[in-house]
Amino acid sequence: MSNTLRNEILSRFLRYAAIDTMSDDQAVAVKHPSTDGQWDLLNLLVDELKSLGINDIQVDANGVVIARLPSNIEHTVPTVAFMAHVDTADDVMGNNVKPRVIEAYDGKDIVLNEQFTLIAGENPELSKYVGETIVVTDGNTLLGSDDKAGIAEIMSAAAFLVAHPEVKHGVVEFIFTSDEETGAGMNTFPYDKISCDYCYTIDGGKRYEIESECFNAATVKVHFSGVSYHLGMARGRLVNALTMASFFINALPQAESPEATDGRYGYYCAQNISGTSTEVDLTIYLRDFDLDILNRRIEALKSLAVATEALYPNGKVSVDAKHIYYNMALVAAAKPFAMENLYEAGRQLGMELQSALIRGGTDGARMANERNIPCPNIFTGGHNLHSRFEWAALPAMEDACRLIIKIVEVGASK
Repeated sequence: MSNTLRNEILSRFLRYAAIDTMSDDQAVAVKHPSTDGQWDLLNLLVDELKSLGINDIQVDANGVVIARLPSNIEHTVPTVAFMAHVDTADDVMGNNVKPRVIEAYDGKDIVLNEQFTLIAGENPELSKYVGETIVVTDGNTLLGSDDKAGIAEIMSAAAFLVAHPEVKHGVVEFIFTSDEETGAGMNTFPYDKISCDYCYTIDGGKRYEIESECFNAATVKVHFSGVSYHLGMARGRLVNALTMASFFINALPQAESPEATDGRYGYYCAQNISGTSTEVDLTIYLRDFDLDILNRRIEALKSLAVATEALYPNGKVSVDAKHIYYNMALVAAAKPFAMENLYEAGRQLGMELQSALIRGGTDGARMANERNIPCPNIFTGGHNLHSRFEWAALPAMEDACRLIIKIVEVGASK
């Protein structure tokens, strides 16, 4: 099983990674998916699912594919689903990806191109894969293991289940979403088209790491309106919106920024800014594991807006805050069978699964809180996500796929 499964996962990942699916957070408000390339991958997955003999497939107009594998057992068990997203981030270029496969990694630094090198000493996880196959970038783009590794693992598991009817399973759903990286992937999710009782996102990182708790998240849009005036006669008249925005950003506590926090500590993050001296738009991301603290941060920004207006008379500041997703821990605790099956599958495979926090969110967090469906997150084998230094370990990718298959078996045995 091992070499065949490994080769299939790698082949799929390289095929999917080559498709341009970088999402666009500016276009997502009017277009789903936000980029046409995401449809290219979604349509390919539909074709591949059909070629496996899976014909119960629904394609939602907003860029979601749901495929259903019927049960091969007589008794009824809860339906399980596995979910991954087709889009890649835009932190660095996410299109025109040219992955490079390194077989029998020698443990040394990896030269990506003339400008960038993946330093082994700065990536201690690399040492666990000496002699193994890893995949890296060419230094110009990210790799896309977030989440095309997850897609490859789910699709390979689907192919295995179809090819091995001796593996007993209940109904299994395979879900592929779009625009996860924009935070809008679940805004139009067709919940009426799924039947799963529990789900797993395959959207994590290093081998054996699983996650059932994530940030609460809010996006805050702040608009600054200044007063325009001729610069030569501006004294006492002009109010510069850029200056107001700069004051606002500088007032955010540096000790509560992404670069200054880890573990359970949340943050304020000024994510993007655009405009002129007259009108400026600022987007701030707020994150915290504690919802009360997240809401306190929102109120702090509203108070800061009032203070800014007081310091810049005639200037105006508006604050529009929106909760994006919530910590999925409560749903996981209320319906523990999802985590129980996950740990049991790991135990049967001899995997020492390690629980971790998601300092971010997944589509599963939205599913958990919007439909009360527990949705833990499983590792993919990717590292340095959203970076030109991203790399993925094939043995970990195989283990993720094996874990998916085993979860299905565990679920059928109960």
